[in-house]
Amino acid sequence: MRISIPRSDQGTAKWRVGIGILSIFLFIVPQVHAKAMGDMDINDAIEDEFLLDSSIPENSIQINTSNGVATLEGTVENLLAKERATRIAETVRGVRSVVNSIDVAPAEPRTDTEVKTDVIQALVRDPATESWEIEPEVDNGAVTLTGQVDSWQEKQLAGTIAKGVRGVQSLKNDLTIDYTGTRTDREMQAEIQERLRWNVLVDDALIDVSVNDGAVTLDGIVGSAAEKRRAHMDAWVRGVDSVDASGLEIQAWAKNEDLRGDKYAEKSDTEIERAVEDALLYDPRVVSFNVSVEADHGAITLRGDVDNLKAKSSAEQTARNTVGVVQVDNRLTVTPLTVSDEAIETDVAQALIADPFVDRYKIDVNSTNGIVSLYGDVDNAYEKGQAEDVASRVNGVLFVENHLEVSDNDELYSYDPYVDDWLIDDYAWGDFDRTYSWQSDKQLKDEVEDQLFWSPFVNSDTIDVNVDDGEVHLTGTVDSYDEYRTATKNAFDAGAVIVDNDLAIQG
Repeated sequence: MRISIPRSDQGTAKWRVGIGILSIFLFIVPQVHAKAMGDMDINDAIEDEFLLDSSIPENSIQINTSNGVATLEGTVENLLAKERATRIAETVRGVRSVVNSIDVAPAEPRTDTEVKTDVIQALVRDPATESWEIEPEVDNGAVTLTGQVDSWQEKQLAGTIAKGVRGVQSLKNDLTIDYTGTRTDREMQAEIQERLRWNVLVDDALIDVSVNDGAVTLDGIVGSAAEKRRAHMDAWVRGVDSVDASGLEIQAWAKNEDLRGDKYAEKSDTEIERAVEDALLYDPRVVSFNVSVEADHGAITLRGDVDNLKAKSSAEQTARNTVGVVQVDNRLTVTPLTVSDEAIETDVAQALIADPFVDRYKIDVNSTNGIVSLYGDVDNAYEKGQAEDVASRVNGVLFVENHLEVSDNDELYSYDPYVDDWLIDDYAWGDFDRTYSWQSDKQLKDEVEDQLFWSPFVNSDTIDVNVDDGEVHLTGTVDSYDEYRTATKNAFDAGAVIVDNDLAIQG
């Protein structure tokens, strides 16, 4: 619940809220800490998450956790892998912050001229950024971006695209934001509060938002470092000059359902439609298109035209992350600019060669009327998905038929909304089929319960786990579809052959 409080009364109000939180805290904390969360336990949990993630080279990162602060050291081959390691560590329960001291050492040296050329091509090739005026400079693998964009979200997207170029070792994002019009602090504060309220990835009940001359300050308590990052992202609404989220304290007990207020109370379809529409305005891949949103008891239908395949999938992800949404029927039509199949094949091939995750593979590309087919071999499901995502970001691509063969067919890759930029469930080949379990049913049950405990995004106390011949059966309650999906991911991560998720979503 969010209440606007006059600045002169905020001190008294915060004191009253603090007393309320303290009374709940005294009841909840003993339950939360029934299982130990020492630094070594947190260390092990982060290490397990790294082992489960195919994009992180095995044994390449050393972890040292002290008082909940995880320090990462080691070497990876690209900047995106380094940043991904931070986001993965932030999803572990008990992690208060992450210090990333990982070095980036590309597998093969590249000249600054080569890197600059590929950064320019990546920005031009991507339909979302092709018209933006951005100038990259490269000095010994360190990239600096200058120019002007219309929003903080556009600035971050440009940075992500540049980081995804082979040979980029660091990035300084000096893009400036040119807002149109002016807004009052009260307008910005109200919009930030609404964005937090409707984001399923943030429990906002204990977050206080203040804005002073365009400078946003977030104070209060969240349940994980990943939530803190998301809250910081949500605070960048139109007109904001800076965001300080250092006042957000991380406490595992903050995820307790008793502290969520009315966040998951039943919402009307009109409210849900408006919330999805508002969220799409801050999706830099979708904002320029006219997307129609229809809701029917939480089932969302997206209609309209977009000019690239990535915009279609991005709109669906944004809708899924909205409170009250239980299903998305994506009927957006991709109507790209006319590009010859020959040009599409060339652009997709160049994009794959420039991508640091899949550049070492020989991937054949064929385009027929904008339908792109990928052929070749990769090591794991993450790389297969990454190749498809890279192709979907190329102008002219209507659809991707992914025929890449994965050498480890029993290797699992599951979507994490706090970490991933694409949803494997959207891909035709994305359904996971593990053929056997390497654990006894009791061992698997213990592993699933352990995964649920270490996830800060589900309340393991409300979930019962039963296992029969490698099939995991989940019963109990969760508050959102996102928690439902996270519980399924946790079970597969633990080694389940099949997951029968009968969790009831109560809201």
